[in-house]
Amino acid sequence: MFDYAHLSALSAVIRTGSFERAAQQLSVTPSAISQRIKLLEERLGTVLVIRGQPCMATEVGQRLCQHVEQVALLEDSLRGSLPGREAGCQPVTLRIAINADSLATWFIPAMARTQGYLFDLVLDDQDHSADWLRRGEVVAAVTAHRAPIQGCDCHPLGALRYVAAASPAFCSRWFADGLNESAATHAPCLTFDRKDRLQAEWLRMAVGADLHPPLHWLPSSQAFVDAALAGIGWGMIPEPLAGPHLRAGRLTALREGQPLDVPLFWQQSRIMGPVLGHVTRTVVQEARTMLISG
Repeated sequence: MFDYAHLSALSAVIRTGSFERAAQQLSVTPSAISQRIKLLEERLGTVLVIRGQPCMATEVGQRLCQHVEQVALLEDSLRGSLPGREAGCQPVTLRIAINADSLATWFIPAMARTQGYLFDLVLDDQDHSADWLRRGEVVAAVTAHRAPIQGCDCHPLGALRYVAAASPAFCSRWFADGLNESAATHAPCLTFDRKDRLQAEWLRMAVGADLHPPLHWLPSSQAFVDAALAGIGWGMIPEPLAGPHLRAGRLTALREGQPLDVPLFWQQSRIMGPVLGHVTRTVVQEARTMLISG
C-alpha cells in the first residue's frame, strides 16, 4: 500500500514546480515535503522528481501523480454521494489533453461552466492527444480519434472548421493569378509545429498535389491569426477566429467554399466516467454550440 501523504507531497511538488510551494499548499514545512519524497523514492527504488527550477516528474513520478489525482477524484465523488456528506471543499485537478485551437475557440466557455475543479491542460495536436490517454497520463482528451481508446468512452463533439486564409496584400502578391500548384509551392505557409498536417491536407485537397512550401513555425493559435493579418504567410485558421476578419476584409480565403472540417471527439477514462459526468456533459454541450454538426 502507498502512503497517500507521501503521494500527495509528490503531486504537489510536480504541480507547483517546487518544494516550497508544495509545502505552502499542504500547510507543512519544505523539509517535511523533502522527507516524504525521499521516503517514497527509497521505497520504490527509483527517482521520482528531477530537482530543478521548476521540479519535473520522471516517467514513474508522473504516473504516480496521475494515480493520486484519480484517487482524489474518486474520493471526492464518493464523499458527495454519501448521506449527510458533501463533496470536498478543496477543488480536485483534472488533467486533460487538448489541441490548441479547441482551447482558443470553444473549450474555455466549457471550463467556465464547471465548478469544483482545477484544470491541468496538456496541449497536443488533435491527432496525437489520444496518446496521453493511452499512457494513462490524463483522464480525458479532445482528439480526432473516433474509435474508443481501450478503457475509454468516446463522445462526438462536432467538427472544427478551418479556412485557408491570408491578408489581401499577401494574396495579391503570391496568388495574383489564383491558387495553383506553382503559386502554392512558393508562397510562405504558416504551420503550428511538426505534427501539424492541416496545411498539407488542404493543399492536397485544393490543388491535388503534395507540396512543400516554405514554412513559418508558429506554435500559437493567436499567432496564426496575427501572422496572417500581418501578411507573413497563409495558414489554416479556425473559422471562429478567422470569421470576423474575413467579414471585415482583413483576411481573404485562398479559395471560397473550400474549408477543411476536422471532426473532434471527447474521450474519457471509463473508470472515471461517474466522476467526470458533469464535465463531460458540459464539454459536449458547449462543443455542439460552437462546432459544425454532423
